[in-house]
Amino acid sequence: MTVLIAGGGIGGLTLALSLHQIGVPAKVFESVPEFKALGVGINVLPHAVRELIELGLYERLDAAGVATKELAYFSKRGKLIWSEPRGLEAGYKWPQFSIHRGTLQQLLVETAIERLGAENILTSHHLSGWREAAGGIRASFIDRATGKPAGEYEGAVLIAADGIHSAAREKLYPNEGPPIWNGRILWRGVTAAKAFLSGRTMIMAGHETLKFVCYPISKEPDADGKFRINWIAERHMPPSYQWRREDYNRTAKLEEFLPWFADWTFDWLDVPGLIKNCTHAFEYPLVDRDPIPQWSLGRVTLMGDAAHPMYPIGSNGASQAILDARVLTREIQAHGATQAALVAYEAERRPATTELVLLNRRNGPEQVMQLVEERAPDGFEEVTDVLSRQELEEIAANYKRVAGFQVEGLNAKPPIVPRANAI
Repeated sequence: MTVLIAGGGIGGLTLALSLHQIGVPAKVFESVPEFKALGVGINVLPHAVRELIELGLYERLDAAGVATKELAYFSKRGKLIWSEPRGLEAGYKWPQFSIHRGTLQQLLVETAIERLGAENILTSHHLSGWREAAGGIRASFIDRATGKPAGEYEGAVLIAADGIHSAAREKLYPNEGPPIWNGRILWRGVTAAKAFLSGRTMIMAGHETLKFVCYPISKEPDADGKFRINWIAERHMPPSYQWRREDYNRTAKLEEFLPWFADWTFDWLDVPGLIKNCTHAFEYPLVDRDPIPQWSLGRVTLMGDAAHPMYPIGSNGASQAILDARVLTREIQAHGATQAALVAYEAERRPATTELVLLNRRNGPEQVMQLVEERAPDGFEEVTDVLSRQELEEIAANYKRVAGFQVEGLNAKPPIVPRANAI
């Protein structure tokens, strides 16, 4: 019955904890030699937070993250376009958390070791292949640092949660090629700075070709009264700009992008100050992959970024991986660790995430900023002179529908994994 999970990221670890909750043994295989709190900030939406709470993680999440109060969109001149409450303030039964990705992953790692045992959370194990045997599957792993074999393991099914550069997906779709770049670059960092607006606000300013996003990821100030502010600067690059796959997470050079935001000093936020005072920033190309027609083959399936890598628009990457994990757990609870469970999981999650990938390519809820830029490039007095209240509300509501976190609908739904049979 053991479920083999390739990938110890947020999705893979959530799956391991969820399977443990229903009494199904799991073993996680992570490529890197050591778990480190890497990355920058992310948001976990209420529908995903609910599932983490069902795993008994509320206190740890609340201690490590910031309960987001509102989301606000602004023009490139810092004028408000649209704001809406988030999490508990929006009427959800569960909060929305802004948190450092590495902190969340470390929280999940520590919990998984506590519950599953360190012997079931293996590092330096990179998936290299698999073969099906009678009633199960045998997966092979290598140590990427040395290239040497790291062992073979038997299980009932193999779940590939190994990210956008998934080894399993590459074997299933050998001609797919690298991720698709849309010409936009993200520069991401975390800066110690004074609180802004409500102190728990997530903001987005600008438009499709030049944008700035930021939100706090620490709830308590440091000795200087400053908070850790996560920020993302984004620009659509000219056709001549090239990025290399091996530079996917390279250290950013501030002089390469700071000039575009030099005059973005608003009365409520100092954008160039945040950028200048950052000690370490990183560059990422904005990439995804085309939706594929099938995730599962025999006793193998994909989940998270291996299945549906999407633009980080609408705060959905980690949240959708968490939902994958919980739906897959529910189907394993119903069908056992079998091909039938993988097929049922894919039948629900692949259409939903395909729609979301395509909607994010159209800028998701952030399209309100682009519409304002197109209609009023020289600014506006009242946003409703540019974009009607109905348009604003419809764009926001449609994204919540596609992503699966409409307030009334989510509040009325039971948890994905039935409590009655959970351990």
